[in-house]
Amino acid sequence: MIKLRDGLVELYKKVATSIPKDIEDALKNAVQIETDPTVREALANTVGACIAARTGATAICEDSGLPVFYARIPKGLSHQMVRDVIFDATRLATEKIPLKPNAVDSLSGENSGSNVGASFPMIFLEETDQSTLSIDLMLRGGQTEHLSKTYRLPESIGCAELVSELLENGMAGRSLNGVRACVLDAVLRAQGKGCPPYIIGIGIGGAKEQVALLSSRQLLRKLHDTNSDPRCAEVEAQLLADINRLAPGATGFPGKTIALGVKLGVAHRHPESFLVDISFSCWAHRRGRFRRAECGRIPPFSSAEKKQLLNDEHRAL
Repeated sequence: MIKLRDGLVELYKKVATSIPKDIEDALKNAVQIETDPTVREALANTVGACIAARTGATAICEDSGLPVFYARIPKGLSHQMVRDVIFDATRLATEKIPLKPNAVDSLSGENSGSNVGASFPMIFLEETDQSTLSIDLMLRGGQTEHLSKTYRLPESIGCAELVSELLENGMAGRSLNGVRACVLDAVLRAQGKGCPPYIIGIGIGGAKEQVALLSSRQLLRKLHDTNSDPRCAEVEAQLLADINRLAPGATGFPGKTIALGVKLGVAHRHPESFLVDISFSCWAHRRGRFRRAECGRIPPFSSAEKKQLLNDEHRAL
């Protein structure tokens, strides 16, 4: 258990101090294509700050964010035990790295001081047939969380005159064009807040819990991956182009690259509901993965093997 805890502390450190290579490469590309000298210099400074944070093991952003964990757990391994280890690792990481304590009681305003509180960190656990324990961590910035938005289609949107060709009778309808209109509306409403260029996750479904989780999980994907559903892949590419063609004056951000990536997830829905949820991340999109190598047999595990799984060597990706 101590090995797993220490591995998650190291994961916290890596995620807090270094953005993934795919995002750093996208920022470098944004520098190359930028024509506004002021924006180009700001983006170049951003890339420099990323490199300095990684080499100096210092936090990329003073806001260490809301920790969000997605864990895939082999059969036979206690979910509660993994949850408890995550809490312990969070307390230790807050003290050792250190991380800014962000867990604030919503009623009293009191900060717990440890980044542990009610539903803080957020932890999502699922069982897998694989014999590998895999834990993803994202540190979600508070400002970008406020930019997130849910639409209930059909819905009237504020930027109708800018996306009129996507609307049905002036409304964002229950179609992929309606989804595109909602995403563009959300970007325009953001008005450059939350430290663009953005990474944007989209969830389509029929329940508010379903689409919120789905859009957030899209932010775990690599920027250069290809959606397994060709329809979604086409929409992702189209939306990224749509967003980056928006007039800088309309978005509140003067650069050519407003978004680094757009990722879409789709769930089945009830016939009477069609919801679209949009999650934003700033350019400092902090994510990483802890993975324990396979132990050589198919679960369920014996008690001794469970202990071994938690204490053996691991690697953080």
